[in-house]
Amino acid sequence: MGTEPSRAAETPGTHDATPNPGAEALVDALAQSAFAVMGVLTRIAAEHEMSLTQLRVLGILRDRSPRMAELADYLGLERSTMSGLVDRAERRGLLGRGKNPDDARAVDVFMTSAGLELAVRVEAEIHHALAPITRRLDAKQRRALTRLLERMLGST
Repeated sequence: MGTEPSRAAETPGTHDATPNPGAEALVDALAQSAFAVMGVLTRIAAEHEMSLTQLRVLGILRDRSPRMAELADYLGLERSTMSGLVDRAERRGLLGRGKNPDDARAVDVFMTSAGLELAVRVEAEIHHALAPITRRLDAKQRRALTRLLERMLGST
């Protein structure tokens, strides 16, 4: 990442490295911000003896109780990998599972009160850790960036 020209532009038969004006700078800025955020998330997860994926699961389950298969699909994991991840979190008292009332074959995953307590604490730690970055923007800029990122991610 950086200001070096892309090698793709030098290789015959490849796509133009800059499909539209400003795209390279945007991609670079997105990658740099992703690295910064991932570093914070990874560190905080490790401080709580969790992997980044386990941290993501807590974030997802904070707002909903999906079926195990839906959670695996959302995270891009095999069902067996997801089951092992939930097993470990269950042993720590963070997650639970139960039968889905609408489909006897399905298993719902939910956060326990201990899991919710940890999720709230971790969320506060993430906000605190990212404050030096987010404080560089005023309130109007933060709202604008939030809208733009949501649009890019297709969540609006």
